[in-house]
Amino acid sequence: LGLFTKSWSSDIRLDGKTAIVTGANTGIGKETVKDLAMRGARVILACRDLLKAEQAAGDISRDVENANVVVRKLDLADTRSICDFAELIYNTEKSLHLLINNAGVAMCPYSTTADGFETQFGVNHLGHFFLTFLLMDLLKHSAPSRVINVSLAHHMGKIHFEDLNSEKSYHPVKAYVQSKLANILFTRELAPRAEEMGVSVYAVDPGLVKTDIIRHLNKSLQFFVKTFGFLIKPPEEGAYTTLYCALTPDLPTGAYYSNCAMAPCSRAANDDNTASRLWAVSCHLLGIRWK
Repeated sequence: LGLFTKSWSSDIRLDGKTAIVTGANTGIGKETVKDLAMRGARVILACRDLLKAEQAAGDISRDVENANVVVRKLDLADTRSICDFAELIYNTEKSLHLLINNAGVAMCPYSTTADGFETQFGVNHLGHFFLTFLLMDLLKHSAPSRVINVSLAHHMGKIHFEDLNSEKSYHPVKAYVQSKLANILFTRELAPRAEEMGVSVYAVDPGLVKTDIIRHLNKSLQFFVKTFGFLIKPPEEGAYTTLYCALTPDLPTGAYYSNCAMAPCSRAANDDNTASRLWAVSCHLLGIRWK
């Protein structure tokens, strides 16, 4: 058990509800799917690697009786794939009550997405921004519904408007924390727009969790993580705050949650000017109009 984790449970059922979890084949995402499936929800695992996703769905089906889980291909590093995914969802699903933007890449060497965005900014922020934009009508149609953006370590982040895509200089950690701060600013800006449609939006910090995301960390950091692993939550505890925001009734929208409670976020994350500027730039980069 993580040293400081507050244990959490809820007996809320989700029969007849549909959820999408991005990056659902491993770690926190997989645990989130498992919990939602146990509550009777139909859960769509939106993943880039279909083989791993099918394995994860198989594991969950073995653990959860009558689990209603399906796998759909989604590559957040490619806007075309995001469009195809959204189209398939509209063609196959009647409703969508929970969109959990959980996928993420962390501290990877410099690379770009299919559309030429720096990968961490492109996947962690723009990919989920675009996905949410495309699914908004279905979320609205299914209201009350919720969008949850998972964001770890935003406190060190700053939005580098003069170099969003790290073309002038790239630092893996700087790009990562920028993308995570972007998740919170997106939540902040989306909340008032979505609220009138019956859609609530939450930003969630899962805490330090033992997942595959550490694979790009350098050796000494990996050693630290393995040595002090007892301070680090297992994935099922990492999913607690996501589930708390997915299930708790009457939770204030637009806020940032950590350890199953509302939490303070950084000054940069509270800046409305930065939030609206990032929104405008994101729409411009993606070539969309989102009022």
